Amino acid sequence: MHTTNHDRYLNGASNQRRHSSFSSSSPQAQSSTKVSPDLLGPKGEQVDVPPCLLSPAFTPPSTPGTRTPGRSTEPATGSASEQDTIVQPTLLEELPEVKCQVRARIPRNGGGEIFLHLYSNNIDNKEHLAIVFGDVIRSRSLDAPQENETEMVRMTRGAYTGRLYPGRTSSSAPSPSQGSDATVTQTPETQIPLVRIHSECYTGETAWSARCDCGEQLDEAARLMTLEGNGVVVYLRQEGRGIGLAEKLKAYNLQDLGNDTVTANLLLRHPADARSYGLATAILQDLGLSTIRLLTNNPIKVAAVEGPNKEIKVAERVPMVPLAWRGLKGGVSGEEVDSYLKTKIHRMGHLLPDLGL
Repeated sequence: MHTTNHDRYLNGASNQRRHSSFSSSSPQAQSSTKVSPDLLGPKGEQVDVPPCLLSPAFTPPSTPGTRTPGRSTEPATGSASEQDTIVQPTLLEELPEVKCQVRARIPRNGGGEIFLHLYSNNIDNKEHLAIVFGDVIRSRSLDAPQENETEMVRMTRGAYTGRLYPGRTSSSAPSPSQGSDATVTQTPETQIPLVRIHSECYTGETAWSARCDCGEQLDEAARLMTLEGNGVVVYLRQEGRGIGLAEKLKAYNLQDLGNDTVTANLLLRHPADARSYGLATAILQDLGLSTIRLLTNNPIKVAAVEGPNKEIKVAERVPMVPLAWRGLKGGVSGEEVDSYLKTKIHRMGHLLPDLGL
């Protein structure tokens, strides 16, 4: 693993507290006993679960407790082993098939531009994205010729080199370009591109939420890639750690009742983390990236993104310490986001300094 100036910039973030136990061996965590789908009423009586809280997803075997605390009650904390269990994302046995359908240049506020790639795949109907910084990284599936397509069709779907301009008639630029089988050259460390695997977060990116730092992480990834003039944000449509926006909003209400982000998902009969990263690995392969520097605090994501057969090599994990924790302006701050990050550290294994939270 290489040490970069970025590590030093993060105010010693490389000396973070490490949580090396990625799975619990405790009897509680391994128990296959199913938790009753009932809640306890205010006097301890059993009541039916409101239909609005039920989900067709399976009930995780280690769901901690069934009591939904109100303002006058203390949240059930469970045993230490329950609270410290590290949640695991879904790992695919083989990579899905992906195809870049279209690419377009997007000028950015404040200057600069990115190339937005839209992907289809064979496992869902969602439009996953790759936000590419710089003009070196190209999609193999996009550049591959399609049967009977005209030059105008190629340019319209973004399979051109150089820049588009009024009156252009050919998708090929005079300068040499990468072919459909090209791989991005990555010899010196400075040329290994930064990559951020980012799951969609409407509340954090659009609704100005201070419950999480997702919007800040997306902005910071864009800032760092702009500085380097190279990089990719793989934007996966996995709202709410894969449970969708409606269920995520229900989880927010359960958090207001005293549960943390992990327990709230479990009470809704969802996994604590329902995401998978096989699509991200396949997209990186399509972009010709074999070695990357991954912007993440999640060590499990490193292994997941590398793929079932180590298709991608993560040469470096670049930490993303919140701006407020580094004494900088412009980031998300407050009691709720600190509580959220504390849960990520202690229950999801994220590598961040907890700063006594």
